Amino acid sequence: MDFTLNDEQRQLQQLARDFARKEIIPIAAEYDQKEELPWQVVEKAFEVGLLNPTIPEHAGGLGLGMFDECLIGEELAYGCMGIYTVLMASELGIAPILIGGTEEQQRRFLGPLTEKAGLAAFALSEPNNGSDAAAMGTTARLEGDEWVINGTKMWISNGGLAEFTVVFATTDKQGGHKATVALVVPKDAPGFSWNKIKHKMGQRASLTSELVFENVRVPRENQLGGLGDGFKIAMKTLDKTRIPVAAGSVGIARRALDESVKYAKQREAFGRPIAQFQAIQFKLAEMAMGIETGRLMYQKAAWLVDQGQSHGFESAIAKAYCSEMAFNAANEAIQVHGGYGYVGEYPVEKLLRDVKLNQIYEGTNEIQRVVISRNLLK
Repeated sequence: MDFTLNDEQRQLQQLARDFARKEIIPIAAEYDQKEELPWQVVEKAFEVGLLNPTIPEHAGGLGLGMFDECLIGEELAYGCMGIYTVLMASELGIAPILIGGTEEQQRRFLGPLTEKAGLAAFALSEPNNGSDAAAMGTTARLEGDEWVINGTKMWISNGGLAEFTVVFATTDKQGGHKATVALVVPKDAPGFSWNKIKHKMGQRASLTSELVFENVRVPRENQLGGLGDGFKIAMKTLDKTRIPVAAGSVGIARRALDESVKYAKQREAFGRPIAQFQAIQFKLAEMAMGIETGRLMYQKAAWLVDQGQSHGFESAIAKAYCSEMAFNAANEAIQVHGGYGYVGEYPVEKLLRDVKLNQIYEGTNEIQRVVISRNLLK
């Protein structure tokens, strides 16, 4: 077992760390307050190679693996989980094309993202359907050589702004998994509209949207895989993309620990820095224990992906454990800061608001426990 990063990975990690400190941290609070996506960060990430890095080489991309993607993710989330979600959700939109698309489709859809800054999106959840992904109401009807899409998708990161969205629909609402299809929809498709979801608790610098499809037509060549493959592609995608959520959670926890250590050394009570009190020391120790454990778990899951091995069990553990660990770390960071932690003067209250979503998206942590237990009992 060798946990040493190679030279390229250390450089990649440092690149992402520097990017977070220079481009993300200085503006994170501002864009959280404004509830706006900072497009200039997307453009700068593209310029330095941190945007959509998993696009394969045959499509013009860097072809980075899951482990490298997670190295980047931990560092960017340290700066701001909301801004990281913009970039992570683009990888989520790319993943179904890597899983279910042909090389020609990969070049056609992903090639343009290597030429200029652009995002992808993934549309599975609906207003009345989240975890029950097979019960979708969005329909797709084949007319000649075109699919006609009708329905509504909900909670879609990058929704409407993305160059394309992978949309999951059913050809028969009574058909279950076997009637599902995955279709790539360009953002300028007639009949496709979107509405921004406002007043989110956290991750306000990411765009979350409701997508509406009214007789949206896409050519049959935009279909990924065959009829009935939609649900399978979606589940395989989420098995992979839960791991960057875990990596981002570790980044948030690291930030919570760093802010807590810094504050505890400066803040005095009863004539000495509060860092000298065992109650505070134990909180810091718990954070550090969780960070180290969580990192090992997400790295194992990412390594399994890159080795082409089964990873659904490990990715579910990583996502659930790391997001809950990070929530606890952010909560304790507020406690270390006392009253100052409860207001926006310090960044720890934002960490708690942001990380809550990590327990919900990419499959709730309750669903992760279903995945884990099914693996144990099958």
